[in-house]
Amino acid sequence: MQLQVKTVLNRVHPLKSFVYGDVRLAGAGSRQCIEATIIHRANAKGRCSRCLRPCPGYDHLPTRRFEFVALWAIAVFLVYAPRPVECPEHGVVVEHMPWSDGKSPMTIALMCFLADWAKRLSWWETAKRFGSSWDKVRIAVQWVVHWGLEHRNLDGVDSLGIDEIAFSKGHNYMTVVYDISPNAKRLLWLGENRTKATIKQFFTWFGVAHCRSLRFVCSDMWNPYLDVVRDFCPNAINILDRFHIVKKLKEAVDATRRAEATDLRRKGDKVTLHKTRWCLLKKTANLFYGQAVRLQQLLKLNLRTTRAYLMAEDFDEHFWAYKSPAWAGKFLDAWCTRTMRSRIESMKKVAKTLRKHRNLILNYFRARKLLSNGIVEGMNNKLKLVTRKSYGFRSAETLKIALYHTLGDLPTPPQPHRFV
Repeated sequence: MQLQVKTVLNRVHPLKSFVYGDVRLAGAGSRQCIEATIIHRANAKGRCSRCLRPCPGYDHLPTRRFEFVALWAIAVFLVYAPRPVECPEHGVVVEHMPWSDGKSPMTIALMCFLADWAKRLSWWETAKRFGSSWDKVRIAVQWVVHWGLEHRNLDGVDSLGIDEIAFSKGHNYMTVVYDISPNAKRLLWLGENRTKATIKQFFTWFGVAHCRSLRFVCSDMWNPYLDVVRDFCPNAINILDRFHIVKKLKEAVDATRRAEATDLRRKGDKVTLHKTRWCLLKKTANLFYGQAVRLQQLLKLNLRTTRAYLMAEDFDEHFWAYKSPAWAGKFLDAWCTRTMRSRIESMKKVAKTLRKHRNLILNYFRARKLLSNGIVEGMNNKLKLVTRKSYGFRSAETLKIALYHTLGDLPTPPQPHRFV
């Protein structure tokens, strides 16, 4: 029994109310391609492309070619002359063609195929591997993303993570919102800029009902985020980012080191704090042998830098180990009191910040340590990988499409066959 191309097409890409007619090899040399003519069934009415209602049709429009997934490294095109149909609601429109969407010269199957591979390879590499172009891959990914955004389900979202990322040179930021619910880790929303108005746009889009059902919101200590979360999510516990708190402590230690190193150099001492930055900033377990020895030497000296380092280590080692918010609060109050008496300005600044946000910091314990912005930071790393893999995008809109595609966990259009 001979296997025909028409049989393969009927197997991998069946068409309701249409059949495959003549299948031929067209072109010559490297431009050879397979052309499969599509014919509508004699008893099947055309459907309105807007409401999908069966409507009377008449005549045919000029023949169109739709690019399909290549078979055996040979380009495949579906050839069809669409019919105009007269819809009682929308008037005369071109009939619905289930293999295509709108005026796109690519079939839905090809767009899904390219978009699927674009998750694994860069867009340029996807285009190169499958004989397409970067722009066609972009159009395919854009179509799949828009379809997924329209059909995704937002029910069950009870935890959010809010952060910002830099997406181009200069101080250009995007606000990112992640769904960090126990059973879902996905990118939920992207907005340009890092302003109060931007985060308000998200909660307005998210809806009152979904906002009231939120249990937890993780964010940093930026005041616009805190104000908007308090206004829109009255039932949610706002958990401040542990990562940023530790980062502020490390920055305070480094600021103390720089200031004291400058003072020592003025007095002629260029050795004591020379090349000690990473000894003080890295975790003890990650220090190289030489760095560990250098740190032990520093801890024997009565320096402001040493005292700042010990205060930061004391906080990081003991505060996060508590389980009860009451006991964690007592430790936080005692630590801030000691720090305010230390006369180390950079550490006093951190203590004032922690006192100001005391209640929000303790929400980490009220939530029983179930959530933290560590999840958000992990998602941010994946997000940065997408931009690095593409060597950057020229427009913010293209970047949004790529990020939704890779991190949005969006539903995909149903397909009768999965091409591998």
